Amino acid sequence: MSKLYPTIKALLVVCFTLALATAAQAQASRTWVSGVGDDVNPCSRTAPCKTFAGAISKTAKDGEISVLDPGGYGAVTITKSIYINGTHGAGYGSIVHALTTGIIINITDALDVRKAVRLRALDINGISTGINGVSILAANNVWIEDSVIDGSTGNGTTTGIGIRVQATASSNLFVSDTVIHKNITGVRVNTSSGFAVANLRNCNIEGNTTGVDASTNAFVTIDNSRIATNTGAGSQTSVAGAQLNIRDTVLSNNGTAISAAAGSSVRAIGNLLLNNTTGFGGTMASVSSDGQNRSSGNGASGTPTGPAVALQ
Repeated sequence: MSKLYPTIKALLVVCFTLALATAAQAQASRTWVSGVGDDVNPCSRTAPCKTFAGAISKTAKDGEISVLDPGGYGAVTITKSIYINGTHGAGYGSIVHALTTGIIINITDALDVRKAVRLRALDINGISTGINGVSILAANNVWIEDSVIDGSTGNGTTTGIGIRVQATASSNLFVSDTVIHKNITGVRVNTSSGFAVANLRNCNIEGNTTGVDASTNAFVTIDNSRIATNTGAGSQTSVAGAQLNIRDTVLSNNGTAISAAAGSSVRAIGNLLLNNTTGFGGTMASVSSDGQNRSSGNGASGTPTGPAVALQ
């Protein structure tokens, strides 16, 4: 009987290896979702899944989930590098996330070297009860492109945020051609270790309480955007050490257009500050200017007194 043990052990190893191989083969590099799909399907183009959550388990790391037709595809938690493409034309990717978070990104697998997520052409709608639109807990790089994110409610620090970076290590966020409105805080960037870097370009950040908040260990750059009708600060640093660079952006009808916490660094370069209750607010010694900002129609303009940004 003892002679059978090595044989049985070898068979078990073979069976386990085959099971892993089968599981790997079951994941496709590209999967599809459809409003008339079913999550029991393999998520192929001819047999698509119904939800992003259903498709992600059948999509290989670094693969792509594409939308075939207009539909609501549900909240999803992302734990591996992935590209979710809402597509244009026939497709339309919507996530309605009442009382929950639309997309949670939490990639901790050491074997996932890239730890990268790309979200494109999505409508992430909290219908005024959502917790957060996109919550980034762990990732190296996240791209959000050509999307609409709105309707999250809460305290504006941990909840009620359109795009929330709350990491425990360094991370990079890139947002372009995106509308972020009707949240408590539009974008909040924070990490407890390392640096949280965010770059926002050609974005409309409107109708929130706070537009953009650079918080602990945050380095935020805003370029060629519109920040409007946010009842509190349109853009701000909220803690010492945070850094905010804002360039060629229109800030209008906010409570305070650009607000700086003591000990933070704000660099304002060539912006338009129009019809805000306060133009530059907070600690003026933390605000640097290139002297090319235009301020008009504000209740109080404010004057940056930080080190000048050199023209070169």
